[in-house]
Amino acid sequence: MTLRLYFHPFSSFCQKATTALYERGVAFEPEIIDLGDAGHRARLEALWPIAKFPVLRDEAAGVTVAEASLIVEYADRFGNAPPLVPADRQEALHVRLWDRLFDLYVDVPMQKIVTDNFRPEGASDTHGVGEAKTLLARAYAAADAELAKTGAPWICGESFTMADCAAAPALFYANIAVPLAEHAHLDAYYRRLLARPSFARAVDEARPYRHFFPLEWPGEYS
Repeated sequence: MTLRLYFHPFSSFCQKATTALYERGVAFEPEIIDLGDAGHRARLEALWPIAKFPVLRDEAAGVTVAEASLIVEYADRFGNAPPLVPADRQEALHVRLWDRLFDLYVDVPMQKIVTDNFRPEGASDTHGVGEAKTLLARAYAAADAELAKTGAPWICGESFTMADCAAAPALFYANIAVPLAEHAHLDAYYRRLLARPSFARAVDEARPYRHFFPLEWPGEYS
């Protein structure tokens, strides 16, 4: 088996994929892609014309898997750990719902808030950032309520799933932009995610790239 992951350790969506691979103990060859490098971008584009990472290439099967959620699902084919997407259809639908919530309503608005800091002086999108913060607040509240209702350690119950792989990096960066502290259940869940060895490894691998982040790192992130 030869799996090669085209990714960057500092990307939240890439961390979602690596967390899943580490969680299941799946061996892969890492290939770090710098999208600012024309040669790197060309290699990625040859695999996936959209030229967005992560992309997983299964050389043995001749299969290319783009997009983090699909990579997580593909990872369930390997290793002996419990599946990240349950076999039961109803349970799987629940996992995919929360996977979408963390990707679309935490990760995406977080990126809007963060990347606005790279805009030239006078070109800040104040309205767009405000909308992103409103959406992020709604997502925080929804996740907090779900965790309060179930009392489970993970967002979809007792098992660590694809939804948790999505939540971990999204909340890691979002917490810097809009702190989680007032949402007690969500904040406690986030602390459990930080302690999960698979995600802790992804966080450690991203440390050398922290200078790229435009916001100040809280002391707790040391």
